Amino acid sequence: MGKKTILRLVLDILKAYDPEINLVCEELIEKCVESHISGVNITVTAMDRLTQGVKIVIEGSSLDYDEINDVLVSMNCVVHSLDQCVAGERLVEEIDTPQD
Repeated sequence: MGKKTILRLVLDILKAYDPEINLVCEELIEKCVESHISGVNITVTAMDRLTQGVKIVIEGSSLDYDEINDVLVSMNCVVHSLDQCVAGERLVEEIDTPQD
């Protein structure tokens, strides 16, 4: 398999209240050594009595989805969907088009 070139992942996650989102951030940074993570942003998008819906944005130089997913599962998180994947030599941002 060739060099990984995934630079950004946006994940829709369902997680238990425990652990707190700051601990999930720290664990991703510390445990995902193959992914070369440069930043993690976790935003709570929904809450109920037992769980939280969160959006996780991860940026790095060669993200490994499987490694990231393994760490998230170990932290009581379930990936609902992979909402964005940016790959290549640089980040390409979405742009509005006239249809939008």
